[in-house]
Amino acid sequence: MERYFGESIPKLGFGLMRLPQTDGKIDIEQVKTMVDMFMEAGLTYFDTAFVYGNGDSERAAREALVDRYPRESFQLATKLNAWMGKPDEETAKKQLEISLERTGAGYFDFYLLHAVMMDNYETYENYGLWDFVKQMKAEGKIKHWGFSFHATPEKLDELLTLHPDAEFVQLQLNYADWENPHVQSRRCYEVARKHGKSIVVMEPVKGGALANPPKPVQQVLKAADENASFASWAIRYVASLDGIITVLSGMSNIEQMADNLSYMKEFKPLDEAGQRVIEDAKEALAGVEQIACTACSYCTEGCPMNIPIPDIFKARNRQLIWDQTQWGKNDYKNCTEGRGKASDCIKCGQCEGACPQQLSIISYLEDCVRALEE
Repeated sequence: MERYFGESIPKLGFGLMRLPQTDGKIDIEQVKTMVDMFMEAGLTYFDTAFVYGNGDSERAAREALVDRYPRESFQLATKLNAWMGKPDEETAKKQLEISLERTGAGYFDFYLLHAVMMDNYETYENYGLWDFVKQMKAEGKIKHWGFSFHATPEKLDELLTLHPDAEFVQLQLNYADWENPHVQSRRCYEVARKHGKSIVVMEPVKGGALANPPKPVQQVLKAADENASFASWAIRYVASLDGIITVLSGMSNIEQMADNLSYMKEFKPLDEAGQRVIEDAKEALAGVEQIACTACSYCTEGCPMNIPIPDIFKARNRQLIWDQTQWGKNDYKNCTEGRGKASDCIKCGQCEGACPQQLSIISYLEDCVRALEE
């Protein structure tokens, strides 16, 4: 008997947000190979969303997974987004049927209200979407429903109190954000567990940042196990928490898939010594200055100046973390060619309202002007 909902699902999930690309299009043959590797390892959970790649992610799920494997052999999750593109209520509710058509899945094992945040939770309420997903479950179009969340633990507590029949919640959990005052991973995790909710983990490697962490963190992790990848520590850490359904890894190539399978095919939770290593890594990371951007690109949707904010922050972090001043300037020049520069920001605040990390983007852009523009 399961101790909590979803306990029997393997602890590594395949996130289909950052799929490999060739010439600007999803490399479907490489995705098929990755899906085959994943399934052959006995792993079963796949995660996509209506808005990923303007629907290309859901279409790739059909071509690489749904059309090639028995439907009962895997779980497929997707999401309804009520704020990107500002859909009205009718358009938002139509997303489910469109997602079913794109994927050919027949039903979704897990269906989520997507990226609930302080600036959009009222839209999900006003559109009646919580009742909508319950009705869709009653009609058999989805098996389980929940929501992904990027806001304060207080708001999470409020939502779970208002909607106690939500079956699970998807949270950003990783050791870098465990005590981050902007993300508050630990406190959100504790709120979800207080309400008895199982958790799907997103951003366990913080948008790839923990796959190549700062040198002080690398030194800690390599001293503990020189053969273990940096990403393996991050993923095993959150997979070891109680109440975890699965940990999503947005794998972008076969090499990342192979590495993840090497330690998650037969997952074993971190022991006491492993937990001490993570605590040391947290301490080392706390001493490194950086912009905590996960490159989700939500901030660029509707930016009136077409500023590639995540790319600019990546260039700045190259300076902050690796002390590669000129390389950062070169990256900045390349990413802003033909697009807006940091100095073009008009401080409208659209980006900050959309940021799941609640970053002070305008202030960071001002810093980038000083550091990157010549």
